[in-house]
Amino acid sequence: MSDIEGELRKLLKKGASLGASFTSVLYQRRVSELVDVDNRVLKSYTSMSFGGIGIRVIYNSSIGYASTSDLSLKGLETALEHAVNGARSLTTGEEAPLHPLEAETADVELSVKKPPLKVSPEEKVSLTLDADKAAWNSDNISRTRTRLGITVDERLSMSTEGSRVRVVTPLVGMSHSSVAESGGIKEMVADSRSMCSGYEFLENIDWNGFAAEISDLALKAVASGTAPPGKYPVVADPDVVGLVLHEALGHATEGDIVAKGGSVLQGRLGTRVASDLVTIIDEGVVKGGYHYPYDDEGVGKGATTVVEKGVLKGFLTDRRSAKDLNLKPTGNGRAQDFENFPIVRQTNYYMDPGDHTLDELVEDIDFGILVQGRGARGGQVETGMGTFTFGVGPSRIIRNGEVAELVRSVVVSGSILDVLKSVDAVGKDFKVRTSIFGGCGKGGQMVKTGIGGPAIRIRQLTVGGR
Repeated sequence: MSDIEGELRKLLKKGASLGASFTSVLYQRRVSELVDVDNRVLKSYTSMSFGGIGIRVIYNSSIGYASTSDLSLKGLETALEHAVNGARSLTTGEEAPLHPLEAETADVELSVKKPPLKVSPEEKVSLTLDADKAAWNSDNISRTRTRLGITVDERLSMSTEGSRVRVVTPLVGMSHSSVAESGGIKEMVADSRSMCSGYEFLENIDWNGFAAEISDLALKAVASGTAPPGKYPVVADPDVVGLVLHEALGHATEGDIVAKGGSVLQGRLGTRVASDLVTIIDEGVVKGGYHYPYDDEGVGKGATTVVEKGVLKGFLTDRRSAKDLNLKPTGNGRAQDFENFPIVRQTNYYMDPGDHTLDELVEDIDFGILVQGRGARGGQVETGMGTFTFGVGPSRIIRNGEVAELVRSVVVSGSILDVLKSVDAVGKDFKVRTSIFGGCGKGGQMVKTGIGGPAIRIRQLTVGGR
């Protein structure tokens, strides 16, 4: 690292000599592995190393960006010249487009007991194959797929303001999906578990039981009926709460979307947007979430309270949107990788827990549904209108204050602000989770995030069967 740091410092000085008033660099090296087992057969084992440098400059108040995987001094200087020339061609003469920042220095490497990249391929393949085989626990299981994933991502950001932030984050996990068939009907259930951790996380979970449990749920779901469509009380489990908050509210609180007029929350700071039981936070380091103590602009990512007891308190910002909105940067300037410049992204977006047990959440409901996230398949969101439609997993009918029969996957839809205002009870069981197998997409970039919260009770929500 010391060698590349020396070259980057030379690059920062070179930027100033070319007339840039600001230069920042993002060095990244990511190593990843993926074991893919399909129907009890090893489909592939892939290993990939990826890395390079991204360079951002300000020249006469315009931003230029370039990247390269050529880490020679000549390659770096050529990329810098491209960034400066790009900014020069876009000169606007306006004030500096980034919020001023106090320089930070940090070196954060998540400690692990067992470095995942040092574990033999044979051990990883064996673990994945065994889990997939365990899912074939019935003749009605027609297909399975199990994947084991590992990434170790190292990033170093530096700038002419004096910042120097290095973060190394390992992420490991396993995913499984099972398809059950009965009477011409198919039902697929998928789930995954991931953690910013070493290989010890994979060793400490019964993956055979995990895969078999998913098959059991698919078998029960395919033999179940569908939920009656309509509007009625809903209890949403933490996975559903996290998904809906992230997609339907989280993106609407991202400062660049707000600044461009694309958010239903524009101009609503200080107003009530939810019931007083609802507090929503975006935080960089949360148990179970994606480890993100600093963003890719070198800004520390603490806890940002977005909604406090129902009142909209803030937006998520990078340095550019903070300037546009006259707010402080919240450490949400994130880039998919060195080839992309930072834009506003969520980190770990969650709702604070309350004080109700699950039994207390359902006991006052004559007829409703407990919607569950295991097997959820995403959906559609319109941030400008604040509306959403999501497919969630096999769920449970609530009848006479008790959790009753299983129903197949359902669809829920509504207005996020109406939903949050109708929250009348919040559970005390709380979790945040991340995934190595997916992420959040925006502007052509994909980043890892964490989502979660407690279970909540919603007085009325539109539910439809599939």
